[in-house]
Amino acid sequence: MNSSSEYGARPRFWFAVYQLLWHLLLPFAFVRLAWRARYSFAYLHHIPERLGFGYDKPIPRDCIWIHAVSVGETRATQPLIEAYLARGQSILLTHMTLNGRRTGKQLFSNAIATGQVRQVYLPYDLCWSVEHFLKTFKPKFGLFMETEAWPTAVFRCKQIGLPLFLINARLSERSARRVNRFGNAGRALFQAFAGILAQTEFDAQRYRSLGVINVQVTGNLKFDVPLDPTLVAQGKKWQQDLHAGGRLMVCAASTRDGEEEIILKAWKDLLQDHAFQTAPLLCIVPRHPERFTEVASQIRATGLRFQVRSELKEISSDFAGIDVVLGDSMGEMPMYYSASNFVVMGGSLLPFGGQNLIEACAAGCPVLLGEHTYNFQQAALDAIAIGAAKRVNGELLLGQTVALMESLKELLLHAAELSKMSMAAKAYAVEHQGATKNILAALDQQIAA
Repeated sequence: MNSSSEYGARPRFWFAVYQLLWHLLLPFAFVRLAWRARYSFAYLHHIPERLGFGYDKPIPRDCIWIHAVSVGETRATQPLIEAYLARGQSILLTHMTLNGRRTGKQLFSNAIATGQVRQVYLPYDLCWSVEHFLKTFKPKFGLFMETEAWPTAVFRCKQIGLPLFLINARLSERSARRVNRFGNAGRALFQAFAGILAQTEFDAQRYRSLGVINVQVTGNLKFDVPLDPTLVAQGKKWQQDLHAGGRLMVCAASTRDGEEEIILKAWKDLLQDHAFQTAPLLCIVPRHPERFTEVASQIRATGLRFQVRSELKEISSDFAGIDVVLGDSMGEMPMYYSASNFVVMGGSLLPFGGQNLIEACAAGCPVLLGEHTYNFQQAALDAIAIGAAKRVNGELLLGQTVALMESLKELLLHAAELSKMSMAAKAYAVEHQGATKNILAALDQQIAA
């Protein structure tokens, strides 16, 4: 395929190197899928789609293409997709991960059944696979969520005149520095989008620093995502049962590799402190399902007594003698948050950038953050400012485990403070809603222009 004639204005040398690397590494991508199939054979389903082929169902015409790489991005699309479905639009929903696809199937099952939503994998970013994908579906415009910017897809859309927008967009300082290391090649990638709709002014300024002209601040879609009322009710019942027995619960949510060790050591130290008449309960929910077995082994090694969520037919208050619940289930975070008195947000204790604190706040669950929240910089600052979140105390002066233990103890022993933070969390979540309306208005204006 002739790159200069077919892919238009983009850095030719770097693009050629990028394509070469993709073709050389393609076998390893399939090896990785086969390795992950140890956990689920579903990783080996729809393999042709990853190469831009194998679309056996009717192809939706005049559709809107929305790319949501994994679980978090897919959940964030819910209010936007529902708004487009209400308009009678057809949606092509693409993912890169199995869990993202599963989440989309769960959220939009009715629209998938009627054919109004079609799910496929976004093909690997090879020139020929992207070309076949675009020729097959012919969307009228495309929306990439948050941080997704695949060079082949982005440049090809620009070359053929297909409007492609980056929405709910965020860009950390570290990511902006990485883009700038590639000079004009990196900046050209984001300049090739038809427009960028950023979550915050921080994000917008970083995109503008890359030479992107069409940037607007439209807010964060995650504030508009509704919580499943059934799960919320289950969580509230769980919390009421625990409180009746005099127990509080802390949720360590979306934890990443290495963080569980810190949290479990802090929790064991907390229980040995004997500061509570009735010992609190820890619910720990790893970010990635494939780590559930590993985390169970870590809990067992600490000597803490634990129960596994998947072994419970129903959530029960009967956790006598249990120190930890392992949340080894998918899609139940609203229940865990609604049952908890506060949450320790994963990804923030070690330099992973932090996970989404917005859903916890929407459930009225205050948040305890580590220092690493660059993926949610504005959200974290706003939550702290309104009193919905706090940072772990004294991390620069104390060991990480000791600092976390002291912060846990301080919050658990002050019920009035937790109640005040819970009200602030709900107010914070409501105050920042409206991104769906803003994004729809911005896209309508730009597509019509």
